Amino acid sequence: MINYFKTIYQVSKALLQGMAVTGRWLFQPAITVQYPDEKLTPPERFRGTLVFDKETCTACNLCVKACPTACISLEPYVDPATQKRIAKVNWYQIDFGKCNYCRLCEEACPTKPIKSVRHSHDYEWSMKERSEMFVKWKRDPSPVIADTPKDTGTKAA
Repeated sequence: MINYFKTIYQVSKALLQGMAVTGRWLFQPAITVQYPDEKLTPPERFRGTLVFDKETCTACNLCVKACPTACISLEPYVDPATQKRIAKVNWYQIDFGKCNYCRLCEEACPTKPIKSVRHSHDYEWSMKERSEMFVKWKRDPSPVIADTPKDTGTKAA
């Protein structure tokens, strides 16, 4: 009989404690944001969409090796004349369907002060099809300079 009343007391006490928490928040002003019209600024350490800067990338493959889901791939640029690898990237691809936004690729990147692969603060990025999750950045082909006629020193009259 005493256990019966003890149980009723414990359950009533827990119920009142829970209602006290609810009651404290009941009279606070609402913090609802009307999303498309109003937008919250994400915190400083927010991990949004990955952004790649092909100009600062040295094609060191550290981001590829650091990625636990193997969603990053790249091809280093090879000089066609000497067949040597240059510290530039030919193309860089991220599969956002596999990416778990762990930030290990950004931490492994040796380029400073701006990391070549980094998280942005963008959170409005949706895809309708699986093929849109593959994002590939390509280096623009080097401009071909046409041969200009050389000045032979003779002038037309």
